[in-house]
Amino acid sequence: MNLEQLITTVGLIGIFAIVFAESGLLIGFFLPGDSLLFTTGLLVAQGVLPVPIGLVLLGCFLAAVAGDQVGYLFGSRVGSRLLERPDSRVFRQEHVERAARFYARYGSRTIVLARFIPVVRTFAPILAGVAKMRYRTFVTYNIIGGLLWGVGVTTAGYQLGRRFPKLEHYLLPAILAIVAASVLPAAVEMLKAHRRRGRRAQGSQHDIPLPSATPSGTRMPPQP
Repeated sequence: MNLEQLITTVGLIGIFAIVFAESGLLIGFFLPGDSLLFTTGLLVAQGVLPVPIGLVLLGCFLAAVAGDQVGYLFGSRVGSRLLERPDSRVFRQEHVERAARFYARYGSRTIVLARFIPVVRTFAPILAGVAKMRYRTFVTYNIIGGLLWGVGVTTAGYQLGRRFPKLEHYLLPAILAIVAASVLPAAVEMLKAHRRRGRRAQGSQHDIPLPSATPSGTRMPPQP
């Protein structure tokens, strides 16, 4: 996908619509979230997209937060049907299962961490609604995630574009680098969780094994 051409074609409103859709609409899981935000910031810095960076950051933040809010409301009302919905051309149960495993492992923090993980980013707020996460808790994490992702990634592209005027000619390597950096917080958190599970396993290796309490399928436990 030629992101520069896409961004200049759809304009600012189109960028906000893509961010909104990928944040909480089922049809948005395939959209280019991280790379779109980074490239938008870069093109603003280069003058290719002649709009104020403040307006871009505000719009991306609001679109990201609003998208998750819609996803949560959808999940709380009709999202449970996703757990039995058959596969189709644009929908795969494996996407729900991937997000469900992530949500079951990290709980409320998923709303922040999932911002930096494609596919999980789209389904996490929906599953939070299905699991009846406390709305106040969801809103708090949603705002934090919207700031770190919608504002943070776009700002990174803008700042790099200002410091390195010819970065536009190396757009693909730059996008790959920023996407790798954007998933770092989630990777660190998953590594910490893996180590915690390892310590718990070592501490209980002499205990009598108990039956697994993990339910089959992808149905989510309610959040307090």
